[in-house]
Amino acid sequence: MPKSKTYKLDAEPADLPPEADQAHRFEKARSAQATALLEDYAELISDLIGTEGEARPTDIARRLGVSHATAIKSIARLKREGLATSKLYRGVFLTPAGEMLARRVRARHRLVVDLLVAVGVPQDAAEVDAEGIEHHVSEESLRAFAKFLGRA
Repeated sequence: MPKSKTYKLDAEPADLPPEADQAHRFEKARSAQATALLEDYAELISDLIGTEGEARPTDIARRLGVSHATAIKSIARLKREGLATSKLYRGVFLTPAGEMLARRVRARHRLVVDLLVAVGVPQDAAEVDAEGIEHHVSEESLRAFAKFLGRA
């Protein structure tokens, strides 16, 4: 028998915030979605280079669960943004800006996972949930997470 949920499913709607505030919140979410892809690719490329010695588009595609063509398109975007370079038959490499982004994303991911685990989320679920949360959480919230975990 599945465990019962402890959150309330029939909560009353909250009062609407002022239009400008609500529009700002939704814009922030859309912006986070647009950068999440680049962040995931940069982090993975850095991880692959660190563990495998190279980051090939085929490996990137497999690990992200996307087609080779999708990976190539996203890698091209990383290159346009100045975050990556590539060499024929040698894979993808991060620029210093790309490596800095990867380090920042990796640290943010670990912080979100550690917070979720600290409040009782199982490790596996925390890892999955952090993949979405990490791209949408503000710097202010990250500072609060770090303080809560005794890292500030």
